[in-house]
Amino acid sequence: MREIITIEVGQAGVQVGSACWELFCLQHGIQPDGKLSSQSSQKEQVDSFYSFFSETKEKNYVPRSLMFDLEPTILDQVQTGPLSQLFNPETFVSGKEDASSNYARGRYRLGKDIVEICLDRLRKLADQCSQLQGFIVFSSVAGGTGSGLGSLLLERISEDYQKSVKLNFPIYPSPETSSAIIEPYNYLLSTHKLLEHSNVSIVLDNEAVYEICKKKLEIQKPLYLNMNRLIAQVVSSLTMGLRFNGCLNGSLDELEPNLVPYPRFKFMISSQSPIFPASKKTDLEELSNLVSSTLEAYKPANIMVKCDSTKGSYITTTLNYIGDLVPKHTGPTVLALKYSGLIKFVDWYPTGFKCGITYEPPLVIPGGDIGQVPRAVSMISNSTSIDEVFIRNNAKFDIMYKKRAFLHWFVNEGLEEGEFLEARNNLAELHAEYELSLIHI
Repeated sequence: MREIITIEVGQAGVQVGSACWELFCLQHGIQPDGKLSSQSSQKEQVDSFYSFFSETKEKNYVPRSLMFDLEPTILDQVQTGPLSQLFNPETFVSGKEDASSNYARGRYRLGKDIVEICLDRLRKLADQCSQLQGFIVFSSVAGGTGSGLGSLLLERISEDYQKSVKLNFPIYPSPETSSAIIEPYNYLLSTHKLLEHSNVSIVLDNEAVYEICKKKLEIQKPLYLNMNRLIAQVVSSLTMGLRFNGCLNGSLDELEPNLVPYPRFKFMISSQSPIFPASKKTDLEELSNLVSSTLEAYKPANIMVKCDSTKGSYITTTLNYIGDLVPKHTGPTVLALKYSGLIKFVDWYPTGFKCGITYEPPLVIPGGDIGQVPRAVSMISNSTSIDEVFIRNNAKFDIMYKKRAFLHWFVNEGLEEGEFLEARNNLAELHAEYELSLIHI
C-alpha cells in the first residue's frame, strides 16, 4: 500500500484536517480510540487502512498525520476533544506565541525556530512508510502561521521529498470579509511559494463555503465546524479511490498528469453534489440521478471558491463518483454534461474529462447538518476562472503596497522588500499565462 501523510498547519489547517479525520474514521469503521468497530471487517479493509493509517502493536489504527501551529490553543483543543485518543502524541508540534497574522513572523521570526522539529517528526513518520506516495497539506494563505510556516515547510518538503506528490488545500482570503488587514500581503507571498513547490492546489475560501452552508444546508449562521465538515466531504471524495475499492481510480501521483497541462497551471476549483440538509426529506430517486447531480456540481453556486466558473474555460476536469455505480453509468452523464452548455473547454484541449468510481457508499457525520445520500460526486477542475481569485487579491495588494501600508511589520520580522516585488511579478506572469491560454488557436 502506498502511504499518504497529511500535514495540517495553523488554526485553519488543523481544524479542516480534524474534520477530515473525523470522516475518515467513520468511513473505515475506526472508533475515536483507534480500535476497529465491531461492524468493520479488518480482513476486507485492511489494505485501505494503510494508506492513511498505521497499525500499532496493540492493533490500534493511528492517522498518518502531523499538526503544526505556532501557539498551542488549537492543538490543545484537538488533544482534549473527541479524537484525543486517536492521534499519536508526536503528531502535535506547537510553539509558544502566534504569528500575529504576519507571513514574515510565521516564516522568519518564529518559523525558523520550530521548522527543524517539524521536519524531524515528518522524517520519522516517512521512515515508517514502505512506499510513500505523497503529502496532503491543509493551511490558510491568509493567516500568519498557515502562510509563513506553511510555505517554509512546503519548501523544505519539496527539497527533501522531490519525487513525492504535494497536494495542497489552501484557504484563500474571502472577497468581502477579512480576519486581518494584511491578508493581501500574506496571500501574495504564500501563493508565490505554492507556485514553486506545490504539485496541485485545490483552492477554497470561507465565504464561498459559508454561502453553500447557508443556502444549501439551510444553516442560518454557519460555524467553522459546519464549513469544515463540508470541505471534508470534498477531501474524502477525492481520496476515496486511494482508500477503497473501485474502478477507473488512480493514485495520488496521477492527479497532476490528469489536471495540470502546464507546470504553473496547478490551482483547481472544486465542488460536491448533491448537498441538502439532514433535516429535509428528499426523494431518494431524485438524489440518485447522476445527470442532475453532475450538472449541479458545475454550477457557480456550488464551487467552493468565489469565482464565476461560467466566465472562464475549463482545461481539465475530474469527476469522482461514490456509491453503487459502474462505468456504463458515467458515459451518458458526461455526454449530457458536454451538451448542457454549463461548461466550455479551451479549444486546444477539448476532451479533458476523467472519471473515477468508488463502490463505497458516501457517509456523513451522524447528527450533523449534511443529509445522507445513496450516491455522490465531487468535481475537481482546472479552469481559467481561478484567475479571478488572483486578479481580485492582486488588486488589494497593489492598493496597500502603493502606499507601503503595514510594510514595516514584515521588514522588521526579517523579510526583504524585494520579495514582494518578486512575488508580484510572478503572479503577474501567471495572469498573463491564463490570458494567453484563452486565445483561440
